[in-house]
Amino acid sequence: MADEIDAGFDPAATLEQISAATERVLLTASRFTDADVRAPSLLPEWSRGHVLTHLARNADGGRRLLRWARTGVETPEYASLAVRAEEIEAGAGRGAGELVADVRESAARFAEEYRRMPLTAWDREVRWTAGQVHRAARAADSRLCEVLVHHVDLNAGYPPEQWPADFVDDMLGRVVASFDRRENAPSLRLHATDTGVWHSVRATGPALEIHGRRGSLLAWLMGRSQGADLILTDRQKLPVPPFLY
Repeated sequence: MADEIDAGFDPAATLEQISAATERVLLTASRFTDADVRAPSLLPEWSRGHVLTHLARNADGGRRLLRWARTGVETPEYASLAVRAEEIEAGAGRGAGELVADVRESAARFAEEYRRMPLTAWDREVRWTAGQVHRAARAADSRLCEVLVHHVDLNAGYPPEQWPADFVDDMLGRVVASFDRRENAPSLRLHATDTGVWHSVRATGPALEIHGRRGSLLAWLMGRSQGADLILTDRQKLPVPPFLY
């Protein structure tokens, strides 16, 4: 069953957020030399060129999902997960200028299709390549997440601390809910010290309590931080969360 979309979803406001986040990525990437894009990213076995190529192909995949929702004609995000991986690998070795242009142009194509979406189309269901079925509004949320998180992965001076507060609030709830459904997730009680809100992950019995700012909690859960600024009870060791994204 498709998951519920927040009744407060505002397509125009979300596109503004996506566009602003994309411009920040482009500003970072515009400073890269050809040597810089060959350097490792924060993702295992991926260079910065892989990350930038992934962002571009993700924009194209999202655009196809939006077209599917808008027209009713099935338009797969990618032909397959294998094809997706091949496209990223094939594009990763390009020069810095070509990579940046690809990110910029693919983002523009995504935004153009986005603006063509009638309001009723955001509630239509489409299927992602891995088989998940969601309402089309998830493609907007997903694109914003891709741009903000992979900007961090470029390892070029954009840390998770710069994620917008509304993104952190929304994403922390999503990530906690996702981990709560996973049998391999540790039992946790997470205390966001800047809001006072508690979140539970598989905490039906004894659970490790972790305290920290909501952005720090999210960055650690998503594997973008070692959690050095988080505080644990009883001096316990911080576990490694299962891979999510």
